[in-house]
Amino acid sequence: MAIKFRKSYKFAIKSAAFIAIATFLVGVPFILINGDVSWILFLLHILFIFFVSFFVIQYRVEHFIYRSIKKIYDKVSLLEHTDLRAKAITTDMKTLTEEIEKFAKTKKIEIESLQVREEYRREFLGNISHELKTPLFLIQGYLETLTDGAIDDLEVRDRYLDRASQGVERLIYIVKDLDMITKLESGNLHLNKSVFDIVETINDTFNFLEYKAKKKEISLMFDMKYLNPIYVEGDKERIGQVITNLVENSIKYGKKKGTTEVSIENLVKNKLIIRITDNGIGIKKEHISRLFERFYRIDKSGSRTVGGSGLGLSIVKHIVEAHDEHIYVESSYGYGSEFSFTIEKVTKYLNR
Repeated sequence: MAIKFRKSYKFAIKSAAFIAIATFLVGVPFILINGDVSWILFLLHILFIFFVSFFVIQYRVEHFIYRSIKKIYDKVSLLEHTDLRAKAITTDMKTLTEEIEKFAKTKKIEIESLQVREEYRREFLGNISHELKTPLFLIQGYLETLTDGAIDDLEVRDRYLDRASQGVERLIYIVKDLDMITKLESGNLHLNKSVFDIVETINDTFNFLEYKAKKKEISLMFDMKYLNPIYVEGDKERIGQVITNLVENSIKYGKKKGTTEVSIENLVKNKLIIRITDNGIGIKKEHISRLFERFYRIDKSGSRTVGGSGLGLSIVKHIVEAHDEHIYVESSYGYGSEFSFTIEKVTKYLNR
Protein backbone atom coordinates (compact mmCIF):
# COMPACT_ATOMS: atom_id res chain seq x y z
CA MET A 1 0.00 0.00 0.00
CA ALA A 2 1.22 3.46 -0.83
CA ILE A 3 2.52 5.64 2.01
CA LYS A 4 0.85 9.02 2.14
CA PHE A 5 3.47 11.27 3.84
CA ARG A 6 2.56 14.14 6.13
CA LYS A 7 2.26 17.56 4.62
CA SER A 8 3.86 19.13 7.68
CA TYR A 9 7.51 18.37 8.43
CA LYS A 10 7.79 20.53 11.53
CA PHE A 11 8.82 17.65 13.77
CA ALA A 12 11.65 16.51 11.45
CA ILE A 13 12.81 20.10 10.82
CA LYS A 14 12.97 20.91 14.54
CA SER A 15 14.75 17.64 15.35
CA ALA A 16 17.29 18.15 12.54
CA ALA A 17 17.82 21.75 13.68
CA PHE A 18 18.53 20.61 17.26
CA ILE A 19 21.07 18.07 15.97
CA ALA A 20 22.72 20.69 13.73
CA ILE A 21 22.90 23.24 16.58
CA ALA A 22 24.32 20.60 18.93
CA THR A 23 26.95 19.67 16.34
CA PHE A 24 27.76 23.34 15.83
CA LEU A 25 28.19 23.98 19.56
CA VAL A 26 30.37 20.93 19.97
CA GLY A 27 32.47 21.76 16.88
CA VAL A 28 33.11 25.49 17.60
CA PRO A 29 35.71 24.88 20.38
CA PHE A 30 37.71 22.61 18.09
CA ILE A 31 37.73 25.24 15.36
CA LEU A 32 38.85 27.88 17.80
CA ILE A 33 41.65 25.63 19.04
CA ASN A 34 42.65 24.57 15.54
CA GLY A 35 42.47 27.79 13.59
CA ASP A 36 43.46 26.10 10.33
CA VAL A 37 39.89 24.66 9.87
CA SER A 38 37.81 26.60 7.37
CA TRP A 39 34.62 28.12 8.78
CA ILE A 40 32.92 27.78 5.40
CA LEU A 41 33.59 24.05 5.27
CA PHE A 42 32.41 23.73 8.86
CA LEU A 43 29.13 25.52 8.14
CA LEU A 44 28.62 23.42 5.01
CA HIS A 45 29.21 20.35 7.15
CA ILE A 46 26.59 21.57 9.67
CA LEU A 47 24.15 22.20 6.81
CA PHE A 48 24.83 18.72 5.45
CA ILE A 49 24.16 17.19 8.89
CA PHE A 50 20.91 19.16 9.09
CA PHE A 51 19.60 17.82 5.76
CA VAL A 52 20.73 14.25 6.42
CA SER A 53 19.15 14.34 9.88
CA PHE A 54 15.92 15.77 8.46
CA PHE A 55 15.50 13.04 5.85
CA VAL A 56 16.51 10.22 8.20
CA ILE A 57 14.16 11.42 10.96
CA GLN A 58 11.34 12.09 8.52
CA TYR A 59 11.67 8.65 6.95
CA ARG A 60 12.03 6.79 10.26
CA VAL A 61 9.08 8.56 11.90
CA GLU A 62 6.86 8.08 8.86
CA HIS A 63 7.92 4.44 8.58
CA PHE A 64 7.28 3.81 12.27
CA ILE A 65 3.84 5.44 12.15
CA TYR A 66 3.00 3.62 8.94
CA ARG A 67 3.84 0.22 10.41
CA SER A 68 1.88 0.98 13.57
CA ILE A 69 -1.17 2.19 11.68
CA LYS A 70 -0.95 -0.72 9.24
CA LYS A 71 -1.29 -3.09 12.18
CA ILE A 72 -4.47 -1.26 13.16
CA TYR A 73 -5.81 -1.55 9.62
CA ASP A 74 -4.87 -5.24 9.41
CA LYS A 75 -5.89 -6.40 12.89
CA VAL A 76 -9.19 -4.60 13.40
CA SER A 77 -11.49 -6.97 11.55
CA LEU A 78 -14.35 -4.46 11.56
CA LEU A 79 -12.40 -2.27 9.17
CA GLU A 80 -12.72 -4.99 6.53
CA HIS A 81 -16.32 -3.88 6.05
CA THR A 82 -15.70 -0.15 5.74
CA ASP A 83 -14.34 2.25 3.17
CA LEU A 84 -11.14 2.59 5.21
CA ARG A 85 -9.87 -0.74 3.95
CA ALA A 86 -10.15 0.32 0.33
CA LYS A 87 -8.17 3.53 0.87
CA ALA A 88 -4.39 4.00 0.95
CA ILE A 89 -3.00 3.96 4.49
CA THR A 90 -2.36 7.48 5.64
CA THR A 91 0.19 8.56 8.25
CA ASP A 92 -1.26 12.04 8.50
CA MET A 93 -2.72 12.17 12.01
CA LYS A 94 -5.41 14.70 11.12
CA THR A 95 -6.67 12.63 8.19
CA LEU A 96 -6.44 9.43 10.19
CA THR A 97 -8.36 10.97 13.10
CA GLU A 98 -11.10 12.13 10.75
CA GLU A 99 -11.36 8.66 9.20
CA ILE A 100 -11.48 6.94 12.61
CA GLU A 101 -14.11 9.40 13.86
CA LYS A 102 -16.18 8.75 10.74
CA PHE A 103 -15.77 5.00 11.24
CA ALA A 104 -16.72 5.26 14.93
CA LYS A 105 -19.80 7.35 14.09
CA THR A 106 -20.90 4.82 11.46
CA LYS A 107 -20.43 1.93 13.87
CA LYS A 108 -22.30 3.79 16.59
CA ILE A 109 -25.26 4.25 14.24
CA GLU A 110 -25.10 0.56 13.27
CA ILE A 111 -25.00 -0.53 16.91
CA GLU A 112 -27.93 1.71 17.82
CA SER A 113 -29.84 0.33 14.84
CA LEU A 114 -29.10 -3.25 15.95
CA GLN A 115 -30.22 -2.41 19.49
CA VAL A 116 -33.51 -1.01 18.17
CA ARG A 117 -33.99 -4.10 15.98
CA GLU A 118 -33.26 -6.37 18.94
CA GLU A 119 -35.84 -4.51 20.99
CA TYR A 120 -38.35 -4.88 18.14
CA ARG A 121 -37.52 -8.59 17.90
CA ARG A 122 -38.14 -9.12 21.62
CA GLU A 123 -41.42 -7.23 21.40
CA PHE A 124 -42.45 -9.25 18.34
CA LEU A 125 -41.72 -12.57 20.04
CA GLY A 126 -43.59 -11.43 23.14
CA ASN A 127 -46.55 -10.25 21.09
CA ILE A 128 -46.81 -13.37 18.92
CA SER A 129 -46.51 -15.50 22.07
CA HIS A 130 -49.39 -13.55 23.61
CA GLU A 131 -51.51 -13.77 20.45
CA LEU A 132 -51.05 -17.54 20.15
CA LYS A 133 -51.17 -18.65 23.76
CA THR A 134 -54.43 -16.83 24.58
CA PRO A 135 -56.63 -18.92 22.25
CA LEU A 136 -54.55 -22.05 22.95
CA PHE A 137 -55.10 -21.78 26.71
CA LEU A 138 -58.81 -21.14 26.16
CA ILE A 139 -59.11 -24.22 23.93
CA GLN A 140 -57.12 -26.27 26.43
CA GLY A 141 -59.32 -25.11 29.31
CA TYR A 142 -62.58 -25.90 27.53
CA LEU A 143 -61.40 -29.34 26.39
CA GLU A 144 -60.07 -30.24 29.85
CA THR A 145 -63.38 -29.21 31.41
CA LEU A 146 -65.23 -31.42 28.94
CA THR A 147 -62.96 -34.42 29.48
CA ASP A 148 -63.33 -34.00 33.24
CA GLY A 149 -67.04 -34.83 32.95
CA ALA A 150 -68.76 -31.71 31.64
CA ILE A 151 -69.28 -33.45 28.30
CA ASP A 152 -72.28 -35.25 29.81
CA ASP A 153 -74.11 -31.92 30.16
CA LEU A 154 -75.32 -31.31 26.62
CA GLU A 155 -75.80 -27.56 27.11
CA VAL A 156 -72.30 -27.08 28.57
CA ARG A 157 -70.79 -29.39 25.94
CA ASP A 158 -72.26 -27.45 23.03
CA ARG A 159 -71.30 -24.08 24.54
CA TYR A 160 -67.70 -25.14 25.30
CA LEU A 161 -67.22 -26.84 21.95
CA ASP A 162 -68.45 -23.69 20.23
CA ARG A 163 -65.97 -21.54 22.22
CA ALA A 164 -63.15 -23.99 21.51
CA SER A 165 -64.05 -23.82 17.83
CA GLN A 166 -63.85 -20.01 17.98
CA GLY A 167 -60.37 -20.34 19.50
CA VAL A 168 -59.29 -22.65 16.68
CA GLU A 169 -60.66 -20.20 14.10
CA ARG A 170 -58.68 -17.40 15.74
CA LEU A 171 -55.48 -19.46 15.54
CA ILE A 172 -56.16 -20.26 11.88
CA TYR A 173 -56.80 -16.53 11.25
CA ILE A 174 -53.45 -15.57 12.80
CA VAL A 175 -51.53 -18.30 10.94
CA LYS A 176 -53.14 -17.31 7.61
CA ASP A 177 -52.22 -13.67 8.17
CA LEU A 178 -48.64 -14.61 9.04
CA ASP A 179 -48.45 -16.80 5.94
CA MET A 180 -49.70 -13.92 3.80
CA ILE A 181 -47.13 -11.49 5.22
CA THR A 182 -44.35 -14.03 4.63
CA LYS A 183 -45.42 -14.45 1.01
CA LEU A 184 -45.69 -10.69 0.51
CA GLU A 185 -42.24 -10.08 1.99
CA SER A 186 -40.63 -12.84 -0.08
CA GLY A 187 -42.44 -11.77 -3.25
CA ASN A 188 -44.10 -15.17 -3.62
CA LEU A 189 -47.66 -13.86 -3.45
CA HIS A 190 -48.92 -13.44 -7.01
CA LEU A 191 -51.02 -10.36 -7.66
CA ASN A 192 -53.89 -10.84 -10.10
CA LYS A 193 -53.96 -7.35 -11.55
CA SER A 194 -56.94 -6.14 -13.47
CA VAL A 195 -58.89 -2.95 -14.17
CA PHE A 196 -61.78 -2.40 -11.76
CA ASP A 197 -64.04 0.32 -10.36
CA ILE A 198 -62.67 1.56 -7.04
CA VAL A 199 -66.00 3.24 -6.18
CA GLU A 200 -67.75 -0.12 -6.42
CA THR A 201 -65.08 -1.75 -4.23
CA ILE A 202 -65.51 0.90 -1.53
CA ASN A 203 -69.31 0.50 -1.67
CA ASP A 204 -68.88 -3.27 -1.23
CA THR A 205 -66.75 -2.57 1.86
CA PHE A 206 -69.42 -0.25 3.27
CA ASN A 207 -72.06 -2.94 2.77
CA PHE A 208 -69.87 -5.61 4.34
CA LEU A 209 -69.10 -3.53 7.45
CA GLU A 210 -72.52 -1.91 7.75
CA TYR A 211 -73.57 -4.06 10.72
CA LYS A 212 -70.38 -3.34 12.69
CA ALA A 213 -70.72 0.37 12.00
CA LYS A 214 -74.37 0.41 13.13
CA LYS A 215 -73.46 -1.25 16.44
CA LYS A 216 -71.25 1.76 17.23
CA GLU A 217 -73.56 4.21 15.48
CA ILE A 218 -70.77 5.18 13.09
CA SER A 219 -71.70 6.57 9.67
CA LEU A 220 -69.81 5.21 6.65
CA MET A 221 -69.77 7.78 3.84
CA PHE A 222 -68.04 9.22 0.82
CA ASP A 223 -66.82 12.79 0.90
CA MET A 224 -69.02 13.45 -2.14
CA LYS A 225 -71.29 11.67 -4.59
CA TYR A 226 -69.34 9.62 -7.15
CA LEU A 227 -71.88 9.16 -9.92
CA ASN A 228 -69.45 7.65 -12.44
CA PRO A 229 -67.07 4.71 -12.09
CA ILE A 230 -63.40 5.47 -11.33
CA TYR A 231 -61.18 2.80 -12.81
CA VAL A 232 -57.88 1.72 -11.30
CA GLU A 233 -55.41 -1.09 -11.96
CA GLY A 234 -54.41 -3.57 -9.29
CA ASP A 235 -55.37 -6.79 -7.55
CA LYS A 236 -59.06 -6.16 -6.87
CA GLU A 237 -59.27 -8.68 -4.02
CA ARG A 238 -56.15 -7.40 -2.27
CA ILE A 239 -57.04 -3.72 -2.67
CA GLY A 240 -60.49 -4.57 -1.32
CA GLN A 241 -58.73 -6.18 1.64
CA VAL A 242 -56.74 -2.98 2.21
CA ILE A 243 -59.86 -0.78 2.16
CA THR A 244 -61.82 -3.22 4.36
CA ASN A 245 -59.04 -3.36 6.93
CA LEU A 246 -58.64 0.41 7.11
CA VAL A 247 -62.38 1.07 7.33
CA GLU A 248 -62.79 -1.69 9.92
CA ASN A 249 -59.99 -0.15 12.02
CA SER A 250 -61.71 3.23 11.86
CA ILE A 251 -64.85 1.57 13.24
CA LYS A 252 -62.98 -0.30 15.99
CA TYR A 253 -61.21 2.81 17.24
CA GLY A 254 -63.94 5.27 16.32
CA LYS A 255 -66.10 7.22 18.74
CA LYS A 256 -69.74 6.35 19.18
CA LYS A 257 -71.90 8.31 16.72
CA GLY A 258 -68.75 9.16 14.78
CA THR A 259 -68.00 9.10 11.06
CA THR A 260 -65.71 7.28 8.65
CA GLU A 261 -65.26 9.16 5.40
CA VAL A 262 -63.61 7.87 2.23
CA SER A 263 -62.41 10.20 -0.51
CA ILE A 264 -60.88 9.54 -3.93
CA GLU A 265 -58.56 12.27 -5.15
CA ASN A 266 -56.31 12.84 -8.13
CA LEU A 267 -52.69 12.91 -7.00
CA VAL A 268 -50.80 13.18 -10.27
CA LYS A 269 -51.72 12.41 -13.87
CA ASN A 270 -51.84 8.62 -13.49
CA LYS A 271 -52.22 8.28 -9.71
CA LEU A 272 -55.11 8.42 -7.27
CA ILE A 273 -54.95 8.68 -3.51
CA ILE A 274 -57.63 6.97 -1.42
CA ARG A 275 -58.17 8.59 1.99
CA ILE A 276 -59.97 6.93 4.91
CA THR A 277 -60.62 9.58 7.58
CA ASP A 278 -62.33 9.19 10.95
CA ASN A 279 -63.00 11.32 14.02
CA GLY A 280 -62.07 8.58 16.48
CA ILE A 281 -59.61 8.42 19.37
CA GLY A 282 -56.56 9.13 17.21
CA ILE A 283 -53.00 7.92 17.67
CA LYS A 284 -50.21 9.44 19.75
CA LYS A 285 -47.24 10.67 17.74
CA GLU A 286 -44.74 8.22 19.26
CA HIS A 287 -46.72 5.24 17.96
CA ILE A 288 -47.22 6.32 14.35
CA SER A 289 -43.81 5.16 13.04
CA ARG A 290 -44.43 1.64 14.34
CA LEU A 291 -48.08 1.16 13.43
CA PHE A 292 -47.32 -1.20 10.55
CA GLU A 293 -45.18 -3.62 12.57
CA ARG A 294 -46.50 -7.10 13.15
CA PHE A 295 -48.44 -7.40 16.40
CA TYR A 296 -47.41 -3.91 17.51
CA ARG A 297 -49.84 -2.76 20.17
CA ILE A 298 -50.35 0.81 21.27
CA ASP A 299 -51.81 -0.47 24.53
CA LYS A 300 -48.82 -2.03 26.33
CA SER A 301 -50.97 -3.37 29.17
CA GLY A 302 -51.67 -6.50 27.15
CA SER A 303 -55.42 -6.11 27.49
CA ARG A 304 -57.48 -6.55 24.35
CA THR A 305 -60.47 -4.28 23.91
CA VAL A 306 -60.87 -4.94 20.18
CA GLY A 307 -60.56 -8.05 18.05
CA GLY A 308 -58.27 -8.90 15.17
CA SER A 309 -55.00 -10.75 14.69
CA GLY A 310 -52.77 -7.71 15.22
CA LEU A 311 -51.43 -8.20 11.70
CA GLY A 312 -53.94 -6.16 9.70
CA LEU A 313 -51.96 -2.96 9.21
CA SER A 314 -48.79 -4.90 8.47
CA ILE A 315 -50.64 -6.81 5.73
CA VAL A 316 -52.11 -3.56 4.39
CA LYS A 317 -48.64 -2.02 4.11
CA HIS A 318 -47.22 -5.06 2.32
CA ILE A 319 -50.12 -5.28 -0.14
CA VAL A 320 -49.79 -1.58 -1.02
CA GLU A 321 -46.02 -1.88 -1.43
CA ALA A 322 -46.45 -5.04 -3.53
CA HIS A 323 -48.32 -2.77 -5.98
CA ASP A 324 -45.30 -0.39 -5.91
CA GLU A 325 -47.48 2.18 -4.17
CA HIS A 326 -47.26 4.09 -0.88
CA ILE A 327 -49.31 4.24 2.30
CA TYR A 328 -49.46 7.21 4.67
CA VAL A 329 -50.93 7.94 8.08
CA GLU A 330 -51.71 11.20 9.83
CA SER A 331 -53.32 11.42 13.23
CA SER A 332 -54.13 13.90 15.96
CA TYR A 333 -54.62 12.22 19.32
CA GLY A 334 -58.14 12.72 20.55
CA TYR A 335 -59.42 14.02 17.20
CA GLY A 336 -59.06 11.21 14.70
CA SER A 337 -56.84 9.62 12.05
CA GLU A 338 -56.40 9.49 8.30
CA PHE A 339 -54.90 6.55 6.43
CA SER A 340 -54.27 6.99 2.73
CA PHE A 341 -52.68 5.02 -0.08
CA THR A 342 -51.92 5.59 -3.74
CA ILE A 343 -53.09 3.46 -6.64
CA GLU A 344 -52.64 3.43 -10.42
CA LYS A 345 -55.40 5.28 -12.25
CA VAL A 346 -56.75 4.05 -15.59
CA THR A 347 -57.80 7.10 -17.59
CA LYS A 348 -59.19 5.20 -20.54
CA TYR A 349 -60.90 1.92 -19.80
CA LEU A 350 -61.60 -0.50 -22.64
CA ASN A 351 -63.44 -3.77 -22.23
CA ARG A 352 -60.94 -6.54 -22.67
